[in-house]
Amino acid sequence: MQGFAPAFVGGFSDSTGRRPAYFICAIIYAAANIGLGLQNNYAALMVLRCLQSAGGSGSVALANAVVSDLVTSQERGVYVSYLSVAPQAGPSLGPIIGGLLGQYLGWHSVFWFLLICTGVVFVPCAIFFAETCRAVVEDGSVPPPKWRRCYLNTKLERRLMAEGQPVLYEKRDELERKRKLRFPNPLETVKIVFTKEAGFVLAYVGILCCAYYATVALIPSQFGTVYGFNQIQIALCYLPLGCGSLLASFVRGRIIDARYKAHAKRLGFPLEYNRQVDLSDFPIERARLEAIMPNLALGCACFIGFGWMIEYKVNLAGPLIFLFVIGFCVSASINTVSVLLIDIYPGKAATASAACNLARCWLGAGATSGVAPLIGKIGIGWTTTFFGLLAVVFSPILWYVMQNGPKWRRATKLRKERQKAERAAKAATGNENDQQLKDRVVSS
Repeated sequence: MQGFAPAFVGGFSDSTGRRPAYFICAIIYAAANIGLGLQNNYAALMVLRCLQSAGGSGSVALANAVVSDLVTSQERGVYVSYLSVAPQAGPSLGPIIGGLLGQYLGWHSVFWFLLICTGVVFVPCAIFFAETCRAVVEDGSVPPPKWRRCYLNTKLERRLMAEGQPVLYEKRDELERKRKLRFPNPLETVKIVFTKEAGFVLAYVGILCCAYYATVALIPSQFGTVYGFNQIQIALCYLPLGCGSLLASFVRGRIIDARYKAHAKRLGFPLEYNRQVDLSDFPIERARLEAIMPNLALGCACFIGFGWMIEYKVNLAGPLIFLFVIGFCVSASINTVSVLLIDIYPGKAATASAACNLARCWLGAGATSGVAPLIGKIGIGWTTTFFGLLAVVFSPILWYVMQNGPKWRRATKLRKERQKAERAAKAATGNENDQQLKDRVVSS
């Protein structure tokens, strides 16, 4: 559900707006937490957990979409990395907070805590978070419809009216008439998964996440068995993983943007801070992906080393250091791919982010479910070696994308322009035929 739900949310937010999508996700998430806090039936808990996941998982895709609305390609790396801080801190802090709440207040208290956190985040967003979707407000100059305005929108409109400046209500009404409220179509996300421009990159991200989630899935069982840790001690072992991810969030974004600027300077490509430029003739794949190759090599080596350290029961410091490096390398790689997808699909950023989430979650879930039987057959060391080598073997996919990505994007752009011209010609022919028919009717 965590992989599939953003496919609905992403398409809905790209066409209807970010604020309605955020509100729907928050309401679903809050309602699920209330049900979980009051429930003891196992079947109901499973259903409500799926509902909770559906409400919470779409927020990451929406956050990437907001960055796409507000920030151009040359600054996008920093912002995407910064917004990943909270999602990456959650898996590290969550087990600690959940373990403490569960131990001292009971497991129901975890969901009441999440409900409180939802309210703390939702109320300020409802008041201050302005609509950013280009289909609704264009570049921000068009006021949003009344029912989705925030306090900042109201304040801005009053200031413009007081200064005698125009408020584009006519443009707002025109955009509102053009938009049609449709049921979200998850197939738009699936289509992105099977395009050349994104499909190969998403396939490799899924393989990388297989190795990552398989490694993380080892922590509870193996640290409890090998080191004799209790629930709280095991939860604390997630901290190095989270610290590595946080470091990647603060460091990696600047490297991503620096590589973009270096390529732009070398090619004489314009650097724009206030508008999005056409990247059809810019090697955005190489600018984004070439910097993650050292991270992938180091991360794959740490996947392999981590398993053998657990196999031979070395000092705890060794596995924890490797977890820190794994967290850094994987987070840096995924953040880079997220930026690349937004660059390739600037008008469908939420849908593209949902496609990335789909690949990560579904392949990662498969690896998590298969890691325990694999350990039973070949052992911990060979299990992590298998996943680490899997990521190494498929890494040439990224070089293939860097080499051919611009060509694929240009071909897609030409095909869309040709289809648009054909539709326009067909519509013009239809209008001409209708006019001739009317003339014959009048003459008769």
